[in-house]
Amino acid sequence: MSLKLLWFVSSQSNLGFLHHGNRSLPCPNLLFQHRAGKGKNQRWKPHFCSSRTHVPGSEGLRRSKVKVTVVSTMAATSSAGEIAMSSEEKVYNVVLKQAALVNKQLRSPRVDVIVPGDLSLLNEAYDRCGEICAEYAKTFYLGTLLMTPERRRAIWAIYVWCRRTDELVDGPNAPHITPTALDGWESRLEDLFNGRPFDMLDAALANTVNKFPVDIQPFKDMIEGMRMDLRKSRYKNFDELYLYCYYVAGTVGLMSVPVMGIAPESLASTESVYNAALALGIANQLTNILRDVGEDAQRGRIYLPQDELAQEGLSDEDIFSGKVTDKWRNFMKKQIKRARMLFHEAEKGIKELNASSRWPVSASLMLYKQILDEIEANDYNNFTKRAYVSKAKKLIALPVAYVRSLVAPSTIRSSHRN
Repeated sequence: MSLKLLWFVSSQSNLGFLHHGNRSLPCPNLLFQHRAGKGKNQRWKPHFCSSRTHVPGSEGLRRSKVKVTVVSTMAATSSAGEIAMSSEEKVYNVVLKQAALVNKQLRSPRVDVIVPGDLSLLNEAYDRCGEICAEYAKTFYLGTLLMTPERRRAIWAIYVWCRRTDELVDGPNAPHITPTALDGWESRLEDLFNGRPFDMLDAALANTVNKFPVDIQPFKDMIEGMRMDLRKSRYKNFDELYLYCYYVAGTVGLMSVPVMGIAPESLASTESVYNAALALGIANQLTNILRDVGEDAQRGRIYLPQDELAQEGLSDEDIFSGKVTDKWRNFMKKQIKRARMLFHEAEKGIKELNASSRWPVSASLMLYKQILDEIEANDYNNFTKRAYVSKAKKLIALPVAYVRSLVAPSTIRSSHRN
């Protein structure tokens, strides 16, 4: 699967997912679900917690006391008293842990980064990160140029590490990558966070995590997503696919939001901003999946919920045969509807970002939404036709996204923000 660095998830969210059958639908205002039925010993429980978190703004960090509602959408209690957690709940537990770790990290002294050579070499490393970002993520790179120098250099460093990690399982050496190799990459990551970078690109990220309250766990989780790619080629339901999407996409937001920041004048609840960020991450990754169905099938991979395929009368053989049928069109319409619903939820949070961070996020969202339009224009043939947004449409989208990025943050205080 290809990886794009976009703004995805931050350290708190109250997005709930309403499970209908085996499908997960986002319910941003969902507090809890309770299900009772004959012959079923299952109940859905709410989880509440209160936390203090540092929210990055344009002038640094500000303290905001936030009440976070975490929804256990599939906390099924068996007769033995065992609780099966959904993927969404697992992700929220990680997110809440990050908020606590940010506070701890800000109170602790920073580790000095050991950089070979002098400051000029570090600047050279950041410049190289910018060149890589410009080469492989042109639209996003243009948007980062509106950020302050410190912020955009940090985002470039994060992008490069994510790309290098993704290349381990998707690049030319992917056939030779083993779990042991990923273990070595994780060990190198730990050295980086301890101020011992292996090379100059690592040094740029080491310097970044030394300046901003970025925690190591999201980076480790992304490596776990690469491990999943080595051992797993099918996803039986959306719950499994959601966890994969978090590992390879949602983690990027946990890395980058402390750099991008929330507008200091925003009065929206922190939960609503992060809710939108989470929706954007999942929407983008689902769009990647829907665009790349044919390419992934050639590698023997199907990143689609198996149960939802079966509900439409489809099987793996239908995917490998690559025939566009009415059954396939109906399946794709539902998948696109889910992605668009998440994009719609994501749009609500962009205006709450730090002003200099809005344009790249808005442009990325607009362009990814248009990929879904192109899939439809291709009559849902994502087996032999790759949906892409033309250069002309990209050029049109950039100024539109810029105008949208000028919209001021919310002036109505949310009930969950103190």
